[in-house]
Amino acid sequence: MSAERSLAPDLATGTRTDELLSAGTRWLEGSSDSPRLDAELLLAHALEKPRTYLYQTLSAVVPAAPAARYAALLGQRAAHRPLAQITGTREFWSFGLQVTADTLIPRPETELLVELALKQIPPERQHAIADLGTGTGAVAIAIARERPQCTVFATDLSPEALAVAMQNAAVLGTRNISFHAGDWFSALRGKRFAVIVSNPPYIADDEWSETDPGLGFEPRLALSGGPDGLADIRRIVSAAPAHLENGGWLLLEHGSRQAVAVQNLLRQAGFESIATHCDLAGQSRVTEGRLPPEP
Repeated sequence: MSAERSLAPDLATGTRTDELLSAGTRWLEGSSDSPRLDAELLLAHALEKPRTYLYQTLSAVVPAAPAARYAALLGQRAAHRPLAQITGTREFWSFGLQVTADTLIPRPETELLVELALKQIPPERQHAIADLGTGTGAVAIAIARERPQCTVFATDLSPEALAVAMQNAAVLGTRNISFHAGDWFSALRGKRFAVIVSNPPYIADDEWSETDPGLGFEPRLALSGGPDGLADIRRIVSAAPAHLENGGWLLLEHGSRQAVAVQNLLRQAGFESIATHCDLAGQSRVTEGRLPPEP
Protein backbone atom coordinates (compact mmCIF):
# COMPACT_ATOMS: atom_id res chain seq x y z
CA MET A 1 0.00 0.00 0.00
CA SER A 2 1.30 3.48 -0.84
CA ALA A 3 1.36 6.47 1.48
CA GLU A 4 -1.12 8.19 -0.80
CA ARG A 5 -3.66 5.33 -0.48
CA SER A 6 -3.29 5.14 3.30
CA LEU A 7 -4.19 8.82 3.64
CA ALA A 8 -6.82 9.08 0.88
CA PRO A 9 -9.90 8.24 3.02
CA ASP A 10 -9.07 10.98 5.49
CA LEU A 11 -8.31 13.46 2.72
CA ALA A 12 -11.65 12.83 1.09
CA THR A 13 -13.55 14.00 4.16
CA GLY A 14 -11.26 16.91 5.01
CA THR A 15 -8.45 16.27 7.43
CA ARG A 16 -7.13 18.47 10.21
CA THR A 17 -3.48 19.33 10.67
CA ASP A 18 -3.10 17.23 13.82
CA GLU A 19 -4.74 14.23 12.14
CA LEU A 20 -2.44 14.48 9.13
CA LEU A 21 0.59 14.69 11.40
CA SER A 22 -0.51 11.62 13.36
CA ALA A 23 -1.17 9.65 10.18
CA GLY A 24 2.15 10.71 8.68
CA THR A 25 4.04 9.80 11.83
CA ARG A 26 2.53 6.31 11.82
CA TRP A 27 3.37 5.87 8.15
CA LEU A 28 7.04 6.77 8.64
CA GLU A 29 7.67 4.75 11.81
CA GLY A 30 9.30 1.91 9.92
CA SER A 31 11.49 4.02 7.67
CA SER A 32 12.65 7.02 9.70
CA ASP A 33 14.47 7.54 12.99
CA SER A 34 12.44 10.70 13.56
CA PRO A 35 8.98 10.05 12.08
CA ARG A 36 7.15 12.86 13.89
CA LEU A 37 9.75 15.46 12.98
CA ASP A 38 9.82 14.28 9.37
CA ALA A 39 6.02 14.40 9.18
CA GLU A 40 6.01 17.97 10.49
CA LEU A 41 8.69 19.15 8.09
CA LEU A 42 6.98 17.49 5.12
CA LEU A 43 3.57 18.95 5.94
CA ALA A 44 5.09 22.41 6.41
CA HIS A 45 6.82 22.00 3.05
CA ALA A 46 3.57 20.92 1.38
CA LEU A 47 1.80 23.95 2.86
CA GLU A 48 4.72 26.26 1.98
CA LYS A 49 4.67 27.46 5.57
CA PRO A 50 7.20 27.45 8.44
CA ARG A 51 6.99 24.52 10.84
CA THR A 52 5.72 26.80 13.62
CA TYR A 53 2.59 27.42 11.54
CA LEU A 54 1.49 23.84 12.17
CA TYR A 55 1.23 24.37 15.92
CA GLN A 56 -0.91 27.45 15.37
CA THR A 57 -3.35 25.55 13.14
CA LEU A 58 -3.53 22.04 14.62
CA SER A 59 -7.35 21.94 14.48
CA ALA A 60 -7.62 23.56 11.05
CA VAL A 61 -8.66 21.50 8.02
CA VAL A 62 -5.85 21.24 5.47
CA PRO A 63 -6.99 22.01 1.89
CA ALA A 64 -7.06 19.06 -0.49
CA ALA A 65 -4.18 20.19 -2.73
CA PRO A 66 -1.48 20.54 -0.03
CA ALA A 67 -2.82 17.43 1.72
CA ALA A 68 -2.31 15.48 -1.51
CA ARG A 69 1.19 16.92 -1.87
CA TYR A 70 1.89 15.86 1.70
CA ALA A 71 0.78 12.30 0.96
CA ALA A 72 3.10 12.14 -2.04
CA LEU A 73 6.01 13.46 0.03
CA LEU A 74 5.35 10.85 2.71
CA GLY A 75 5.56 8.17 0.04
CA GLN A 76 9.00 9.42 -1.01
CA ARG A 77 10.25 9.55 2.57
CA ALA A 78 8.89 6.07 3.29
CA ALA A 79 11.01 4.86 0.37
CA HIS A 80 14.05 6.25 2.27
CA ARG A 81 14.60 9.27 0.06
CA PRO A 82 16.47 11.78 2.26
CA LEU A 83 14.38 14.57 3.70
CA ALA A 84 16.82 17.19 2.39
CA GLN A 85 16.34 15.98 -1.18
CA ILE A 86 12.57 16.02 -0.81
CA THR A 87 12.45 19.58 0.53
CA GLY A 88 15.49 20.72 -1.48
CA THR A 89 17.10 22.41 1.52
CA ARG A 90 19.44 21.62 4.40
CA GLU A 91 20.63 23.69 7.35
CA PHE A 92 24.38 23.83 7.90
CA TRP A 93 26.43 25.96 10.28
CA SER A 94 24.16 29.03 10.52
CA PHE A 95 22.52 29.10 7.09
CA GLY A 96 20.33 27.14 4.69
CA LEU A 97 21.59 25.43 1.54
CA GLN A 98 19.99 24.22 -1.65
CA VAL A 99 20.40 20.45 -2.01
CA THR A 100 19.85 18.36 -5.15
CA ALA A 101 20.37 14.76 -6.23
CA ASP A 102 23.74 15.89 -7.64
CA THR A 103 25.16 16.89 -4.26
CA LEU A 104 26.13 15.15 -1.06
CA ILE A 105 23.78 16.22 1.73
CA PRO A 106 25.75 18.20 4.36
CA ARG A 107 25.89 16.39 7.70
CA PRO A 108 26.10 17.98 11.17
CA GLU A 109 29.37 16.15 11.86
CA THR A 110 31.03 18.01 8.99
CA GLU A 111 30.67 21.21 11.01
CA LEU A 112 33.63 19.87 13.02
CA LEU A 113 35.77 20.25 9.88
CA VAL A 114 34.79 23.93 9.73
CA GLU A 115 35.44 24.49 13.45
CA LEU A 116 38.93 23.00 13.27
CA ALA A 117 39.82 24.87 10.08
CA LEU A 118 38.82 28.19 11.64
CA LYS A 119 41.22 27.53 14.53
CA GLN A 120 44.06 27.49 12.00
CA ILE A 121 42.94 30.71 10.26
CA PRO A 122 43.57 33.80 12.43
CA PRO A 123 40.78 36.36 11.88
CA GLU A 124 43.27 39.14 11.15
CA ARG A 125 45.23 37.26 8.46
CA GLN A 126 44.45 37.25 4.73
CA HIS A 127 44.95 33.65 3.68
CA ALA A 128 44.09 31.52 0.67
CA ILE A 129 42.04 28.46 1.69
CA ALA A 130 41.12 25.44 -0.45
CA ASP A 131 38.02 23.26 -0.11
CA LEU A 132 38.38 20.13 -2.24
CA GLY A 133 35.15 18.43 -3.35
CA THR A 134 32.91 21.27 -2.24
CA GLY A 135 29.54 19.67 -3.11
CA THR A 136 26.84 22.10 -1.99
CA GLY A 137 29.58 24.54 -0.97
CA ALA A 138 28.74 24.02 2.72
CA VAL A 139 32.29 24.02 4.12
CA ALA A 140 33.60 26.67 1.72
CA ILE A 141 30.71 29.02 2.44
CA ALA A 142 30.96 28.55 6.21
CA ILE A 143 34.68 29.33 6.22
CA ALA A 144 34.29 32.24 3.80
CA ARG A 145 31.55 33.81 5.94
CA GLU A 146 33.56 33.41 9.15
CA ARG A 147 36.78 34.68 7.56
CA PRO A 148 35.69 37.39 5.08
CA GLN A 149 39.27 38.65 4.73
CA CYS A 150 40.32 35.32 3.17
CA THR A 151 39.70 33.87 -0.28
CA VAL A 152 38.37 30.33 -0.45
CA PHE A 153 39.06 28.25 -3.56
CA ALA A 154 36.36 25.58 -3.91
CA THR A 155 36.66 22.69 -6.36
CA ASP A 156 34.43 19.87 -7.51
CA LEU A 157 34.64 17.29 -10.27
CA SER A 158 30.87 17.42 -10.85
CA PRO A 159 29.70 20.42 -12.93
CA GLU A 160 26.20 19.94 -11.54
CA ALA A 161 27.38 20.04 -7.92
CA LEU A 162 29.57 23.06 -8.64
CA ALA A 163 26.57 24.89 -10.09
CA VAL A 164 24.61 24.23 -6.89
CA ALA A 165 27.52 25.48 -4.76
CA MET A 166 27.80 28.67 -6.82
CA GLN A 167 24.07 29.25 -6.51
CA ASN A 168 24.20 28.75 -2.74
CA ALA A 169 27.06 31.23 -2.41
CA ALA A 170 25.20 33.76 -4.56
CA VAL A 171 21.97 33.44 -2.58
CA LEU A 172 23.87 33.92 0.68
CA GLY A 173 25.84 36.86 -0.70
CA THR A 174 29.18 35.15 -0.06
CA ARG A 175 31.57 36.73 -2.54
CA ASN A 176 35.01 35.67 -1.31
CA ILE A 177 34.86 32.20 -2.90
CA SER A 178 36.44 31.24 -6.22
CA PHE A 179 34.88 28.13 -7.78
CA HIS A 180 36.86 25.75 -9.99
CA ALA A 181 35.86 22.59 -11.89
CA GLY A 182 38.31 19.74 -11.53
CA ASP A 183 39.44 16.60 -9.76
CA TRP A 184 40.97 17.54 -6.39
CA PHE A 185 44.06 19.69 -7.13
CA SER A 186 43.83 19.55 -10.94
CA ALA A 187 42.02 22.90 -11.05
CA LEU A 188 44.46 24.55 -8.65
CA ARG A 189 47.81 24.04 -10.37
CA GLY A 190 50.48 26.46 -9.22
CA LYS A 191 48.50 27.66 -6.20
CA ARG A 192 49.48 27.30 -2.55
CA PHE A 193 47.27 27.60 0.49
CA ALA A 194 47.54 28.19 4.20
CA VAL A 195 44.80 25.64 4.89
CA ILE A 196 43.31 22.85 2.77
CA VAL A 197 40.12 21.10 3.86
CA SER A 198 38.23 18.22 2.31
CA ASN A 199 35.35 15.88 3.01
CA PRO A 200 36.24 13.31 0.35
CA PRO A 201 34.51 9.99 -0.42
CA TYR A 202 35.50 7.46 2.24
CA ILE A 203 33.00 4.57 2.23
CA ALA A 204 34.82 1.29 1.54
CA ASP A 205 33.40 -1.16 -0.96
CA ASP A 206 32.53 -3.71 1.74
CA GLU A 207 30.79 -1.11 3.92
CA TRP A 208 27.90 -0.34 1.61
CA SER A 209 25.74 -3.08 3.12
CA GLU A 210 26.05 -1.31 6.50
CA THR A 211 24.99 2.12 5.29
CA ASP A 212 21.65 3.88 5.53
CA PRO A 213 19.37 3.05 2.56
CA GLY A 214 19.01 6.80 1.97
CA LEU A 215 22.61 6.96 0.74
CA GLY A 216 21.44 5.26 -2.44
CA PHE A 217 19.79 8.56 -3.41
CA GLU A 218 23.03 10.54 -3.11
CA PRO A 219 25.77 10.65 -5.77
CA ARG A 220 28.04 7.62 -5.41
CA LEU A 221 30.90 9.74 -6.76
CA ALA A 222 30.79 11.73 -3.52
CA LEU A 223 30.66 8.66 -1.26
CA SER A 224 32.63 5.72 -2.62
CA GLY A 225 36.27 5.65 -1.52
CA GLY A 226 37.33 2.46 -3.27
CA PRO A 227 38.23 -0.96 -1.80
CA ASP A 228 39.37 0.38 1.60
CA GLY A 229 37.68 3.79 1.48
CA LEU A 230 41.01 5.62 1.30
CA ALA A 231 41.59 5.96 -2.45
CA ASP A 232 40.80 9.67 -2.65
CA ILE A 233 42.33 10.46 0.72
CA ARG A 234 45.63 8.97 -0.48
CA ARG A 235 45.56 11.16 -3.57
CA ILE A 236 44.85 14.30 -1.57
CA VAL A 237 47.51 13.62 1.06
CA SER A 238 50.22 12.80 -1.48
CA ALA A 239 49.55 15.94 -3.54
CA ALA A 240 48.86 18.35 -0.68
CA PRO A 241 52.49 19.27 0.19
CA ALA A 242 52.95 20.80 -3.26
CA HIS A 243 49.91 23.02 -2.65
CA LEU A 244 50.51 24.08 0.95
CA GLU A 245 52.53 26.97 2.24
CA ASN A 246 55.28 26.10 4.71
CA GLY A 247 53.54 25.50 8.01
CA GLY A 248 50.20 25.03 6.24
CA TRP A 249 47.47 22.69 7.48
CA LEU A 250 45.58 19.83 5.82
CA LEU A 251 42.29 18.75 7.44
CA LEU A 252 40.39 15.67 6.27
CA GLU A 253 37.03 14.25 7.25
CA HIS A 254 37.01 10.44 7.23
CA GLY A 255 35.21 7.35 8.47
CA SER A 256 35.14 6.50 12.16
CA ARG A 257 37.45 3.49 11.67
CA GLN A 258 39.99 5.23 9.43
CA ALA A 259 41.78 7.54 11.85
CA VAL A 260 44.96 5.47 12.27
CA ALA A 261 45.27 4.89 8.54
CA VAL A 262 44.86 8.60 7.79
CA GLN A 263 47.38 9.50 10.48
CA ASN A 264 49.89 7.12 8.90
CA LEU A 265 49.33 8.59 5.45
CA LEU A 266 49.95 12.10 6.76
CA ARG A 267 53.07 10.99 8.61
CA GLN A 268 54.46 9.28 5.51
CA ALA A 269 53.85 12.46 3.49
CA GLY A 270 55.95 14.50 5.93
CA PHE A 271 53.22 16.12 8.03
CA GLU A 272 53.65 16.85 11.73
CA SER A 273 51.38 17.90 14.63
CA ILE A 274 48.99 15.17 13.48
CA ALA A 275 45.80 14.87 15.51
CA THR A 276 42.40 13.21 15.19
CA HIS A 277 39.25 14.84 16.54
CA CYS A 278 35.91 13.25 17.42
CA ASP A 279 32.46 14.46 16.47
CA LEU A 280 29.62 15.00 18.93
CA ALA A 281 28.79 11.30 18.79
CA GLY A 282 32.30 10.47 19.98
CA GLN A 283 33.35 9.04 16.61
CA SER A 284 36.76 9.79 15.09
CA ARG A 285 35.84 12.20 12.30
CA VAL A 286 38.56 14.69 11.29
CA THR A 287 42.33 14.28 11.19
CA GLU A 288 44.66 17.23 10.66
CA GLY A 289 48.35 17.62 9.99
CA ARG A 290 50.75 20.49 9.52
CA LEU A 291 53.44 20.82 6.90
CA PRO A 292 56.71 21.68 8.66
CA PRO A 293 57.55 25.40 8.72
CA GLU A 294 60.49 26.56 6.65
CA PRO A 295 63.72 25.91 8.57
